[in-house]
Amino acid sequence: MEELKQFLATSYTAYHAAKHAAEYLEAHGFSPLAEGEPWKLEEGGKYYVLRGGNSLIAFRYGAGSAKIIASHTDSPCLKCKESAATSDKIYTRLNTEPYGGGLWYTFFDRPLKLAGRVVRERGGKLASETFTSDFCCVLPSLAIHQQRDANEKFSPNLQTELPLLSLGEADFGQIVGGAISYDLFLTPAEAPFESGKDGEFLSSPRLDDLVGVYASLRAIAEGGEGLCVAACLCSEEIGSRTYGGAGSGFLRGVLRRIAAAQGKDEEEFLAFLSSSFVLSLDNAHALHPNHPEKCDPTNRAVLGGGVVVKSHAGGAYTTDGFTSAVVKTVFARAGVKVQTFCNRSDMPSGSTLGAISLTQASIPSADIGIAQLAMHSAVETMARSDYFELEKALSAYYSSKIALKEGEATIG
Repeated sequence: MEELKQFLATSYTAYHAAKHAAEYLEAHGFSPLAEGEPWKLEEGGKYYVLRGGNSLIAFRYGAGSAKIIASHTDSPCLKCKESAATSDKIYTRLNTEPYGGGLWYTFFDRPLKLAGRVVRERGGKLASETFTSDFCCVLPSLAIHQQRDANEKFSPNLQTELPLLSLGEADFGQIVGGAISYDLFLTPAEAPFESGKDGEFLSSPRLDDLVGVYASLRAIAEGGEGLCVAACLCSEEIGSRTYGGAGSGFLRGVLRRIAAAQGKDEEEFLAFLSSSFVLSLDNAHALHPNHPEKCDPTNRAVLGGGVVVKSHAGGAYTTDGFTSAVVKTVFARAGVKVQTFCNRSDMPSGSTLGAISLTQASIPSADIGIAQLAMHSAVETMARSDYFELEKALSAYYSSKIALKEGEATIG
């Protein structure tokens, strides 16, 4: 749990999450591959490949079809625009815009870290580098005396409500070390903390979805049967249609190169995809103790209830009856606690990267996760016990033999 808390605390952005994931994998014997170079894969080899500095795919090379876990490295925050600093000579603020669908009132009056990546010229080349400020910023509220109805309504204008950078005028170029350009964000810097009578809750920024990222890294580092893949992809919070997102060709391209190393031609590759399996891993809304009416009456996830299998008639989640049965069978054999989640029929559903990834690589898929409160808040809350159930579930998945053909599955 301490390692998870450290990962949550320091993975401020998708760039940090991918960097820390690569470091973790290398410490556990995984070797880096480059998309722009030929790959020579060895049976039993452990590899990872980065794309764009914010997405990563790791795999254990083996025979057969792929068992894939897909999670996302990004979370809602505020993104700095170009020419980010704006000053009236009394204060300097940062000109930001929303990244994803944050619960924005929670971002006010909290420590926010300036973090992401910068692009600098090094030795005649442009190089991307992860950036983390050594200071925090704050997005200040307007006092209750100046907005008497603040507790009745709160609707911040995210163009005029901007984070404070400094008193007076600040040289932003100096802060970012003369970078030519950047992808920088204001992201919650609060440290993860445990609460509850017995410390049963964990609250932290970025539980959605760094819990999934870290659990998949732990599972693939631990081992598995055959070809195991962990895809940690960026930009889920803004639709996944980016260079390294689920809507790109990143995952399909890696799988195609793996299949080629197995000697498969294009037709055999399509068969390889149809017999593979994806766990789209992202968190689920927990039953809220103060708002139980917001949940479905029979498919409600609770903190401490174990791993959640999510389904949706409109396709927001990829689970169907067949893939649900596969997942539940694998988890039941491992003694994993499982619960099901559906949204209320009169409420719109969020979505995950699973449905978007299917547009690039059509693979049988199920959506799972763990339950959490306050999704997209600056600080979210989950049950500590559910994380350990998730680790058990993912390890069981990678260790299983899953043979699929249309409408049938053999699980060993």
